[in-house]
Amino acid sequence: MRVLVTGGAGFVGSRLVERLAEGGALVDVVDDLSTGSARNLEAVQRYGRVSLVRGDVRDRDLVGDLVREADAVFHLAGAVGVRRVAEDPVDTWSRNVEGTASVLAACARLGTRCLVASTSEVYGTRATGVLAEDAAVAVEPTARRDVYAVSKMAGESLALAMHRASLLPVTVVRLFNVVGPRQSERYGMVLPRFARAAVRGEPLPVHGDGRQSRCFLHVDDATRALALLAATPAAEGLVVNVGSDEEVEVGELARRVVAAAGTDAPIRCVPFADVYGEGFVDPPRRRPDLSRLVALTGFARARSLADAIAGAVAHARAGLDPVARAPR
Repeated sequence: MRVLVTGGAGFVGSRLVERLAEGGALVDVVDDLSTGSARNLEAVQRYGRVSLVRGDVRDRDLVGDLVREADAVFHLAGAVGVRRVAEDPVDTWSRNVEGTASVLAACARLGTRCLVASTSEVYGTRATGVLAEDAAVAVEPTARRDVYAVSKMAGESLALAMHRASLLPVTVVRLFNVVGPRQSERYGMVLPRFARAAVRGEPLPVHGDGRQSRCFLHVDDATRALALLAATPAAEGLVVNVGSDEEVEVGELARRVVAAAGTDAPIRCVPFADVYGEGFVDPPRRRPDLSRLVALTGFARARSLADAIAGAVAHARAGLDPVARAPR
């Protein structure tokens, strides 16, 4: 089997590439290396089953050529991180909307099975409770954060419209706070940011009051769920949450990271406006309903939040940031 992974040199993408190659697949990766790194693929390329093409998924000719050779496509390429979204919303829109349209068009022409990575952000900043895939969403196109959510919703809508028109066998996956090795702090990712500060004994910057809660899923579990869904015909035409049911407040997460690092690093709350500017809203809670994922695949987490924290601390202590340090 030959598989195409867009964004496959990134944090989640590279771990997915490893899983697929170790399972015997031939894997083509397309990545512009704007937030990923070729170094993330160095180890797996030794299998002789992985090839990396440096390119942009908005290049329709390039994408068309790559999809033509693929039996299945995992579309993970897109804008990454709260900080990047806040700083460049126009590029965020272009990468997420135009890039996704390019990949979907190529898959539709050939009838190629496609799994599209979306995000829990589509539920909006006002969503409450445990979030099922059919939950009502409330996003504000004028809000600084919501350009990311709207752009990912546009990709979801196009994918599902193509499926309804019998053009595309597709599954949309909404990822909730995936963490683990190779995640960079450069784009505002909370766990590597906390880990770096903790091992250095520096203040951990908790945005807001720290009472907002999240469910963090280890990347190993996330990639396993992606692979399972891609191999599940019953998932075609559906939106599926992929996340954890282990909920933690961000302030408590900071305390656990400090404890794992074994330092006396202080924890300081910082207003969101000081970090991202006025008008930036953070949802108070994000917890996924995983019943659809479990019913389709039998998925159960194998890794805990403690595992992810330990890994993040170890990487921070080793000074590993694959994006900041690796050659392009």
